[in-house]
Amino acid sequence: MPDIINALAGITAGDPLDQLRDHRAQAKENAQLSFEALLEPEDPRGVSYRERYAVAAFTAGLLGSDSAEEFYRDLLRDEDEAASWSVAELLDEAVLALDSHTEVRGPYGIFESAALSAENVPGPWFTADAQSQETLGARLIAGLEFAHLLALHPRDSRPAHLALLLEAGWDEDGIVTLAQLVSFLNFQIRISTGLAALAHAPAATGAPAPGSLPREPEGAGTADQDGAAASARGVDALAAVGDRVNTYPDLKRPELFQQSGLGWVPWIAPVAEADLTEIQREALIEAGRAKNPYFRLLARDPAALRARTLTDLDIFFNTTDGLGRAERELAATAASRLNGCLFCASIHSDRATEESGRRDTVQVLLDEGVDGRLGDPVWDAVVEASVALTLTPQSFGPAQVSSLREAGLEDGDIVDALNCAAFFNWANRLMLSLGEPEQLTPGK
Repeated sequence: MPDIINALAGITAGDPLDQLRDHRAQAKENAQLSFEALLEPEDPRGVSYRERYAVAAFTAGLLGSDSAEEFYRDLLRDEDEAASWSVAELLDEAVLALDSHTEVRGPYGIFESAALSAENVPGPWFTADAQSQETLGARLIAGLEFAHLLALHPRDSRPAHLALLLEAGWDEDGIVTLAQLVSFLNFQIRISTGLAALAHAPAATGAPAPGSLPREPEGAGTADQDGAAASARGVDALAAVGDRVNTYPDLKRPELFQQSGLGWVPWIAPVAEADLTEIQREALIEAGRAKNPYFRLLARDPAALRARTLTDLDIFFNTTDGLGRAERELAATAASRLNGCLFCASIHSDRATEESGRRDTVQVLLDEGVDGRLGDPVWDAVVEASVALTLTPQSFGPAQVSSLREAGLEDGDIVDALNCAAFFNWANRLMLSLGEPEQLTPGK
């Protein structure tokens, strides 16, 4: 099978950018294996090919990738032509709703912390019509609603959304596969967008790159009516599924973005450490991860976990050449800050500080958000590029490429920055949709 990221980016084997991707050969190979594990598994493991392709086509359309949408709709059409047309109609409605919010791009979402309410960004929600419900079925509609949530409203994820999936017929294994699928597509489409822009960017001209679109539209801080209706359905679903979803009423939740000091708790049950199979243990890659509830939860789909982990390790820890470790962690922090993932921002801002020794500078990004300036041309360019790639739909283009080159980055460095930012659009969505952070007490 041809490399899907290359195909979506318009890159052919042996092109200069393909050769640069080969500097991270494990990441390139395992991104492809992630596609195969999530879209073309030998055993679909309780999530049918029809469901996988429908969710993929819908997600690609929401992310603004015509080529990816067409690719996944072709796969769906081979499975179920009626479903393909129904998904296309739903996507038209969802994109029309997005078009009414052109004054601000996603990611949308309402922070639970009142201290962050000034950064709330309401956005459109998705509700399927009765005809689509009849054609696609309640289970797939629930999957598409979850895909819309993760693509556009990642920080609006709550335990009730998993209860809605359980009530519609998804089980815990299927929920992990669904979350991995949608989150992976956010990586796949973003990295292909970035590589396509890099391939077609003109030589640097000295023109400054434009800033991001406004992040605080009129009415920020309040959820729209469709969001309130979804919340009401979720309350009923939580009651129906009982203790299969944990809401942690006494959890000490963080109020602000911070460096270090956070843990993470899952909303649905991970695999118990004693029950991990040999295949699941091998998928963890590092034996110590068996103690971590996040990785034991992702072990419910071991093939996806293994490929994702190897992609991660090559992108962030292969330092034979390319972008510095501090700048890679900075890209991860910027994406996490914009998506609203307090846990990921905490871990990777701390690592950026550890690699650079510039705690106060890193803290500016956490305190002031992605529009704050860090006073370093490379760091500012990396943050700007990460933000442009994280906005939904993405705004990364030739202007950001020029900004990175003018800051002194080579194209191999830029590929690293794009990989890091795109990967955390995968990681953030898993963290946000399957659990939440907790404030740790000192020494815990």
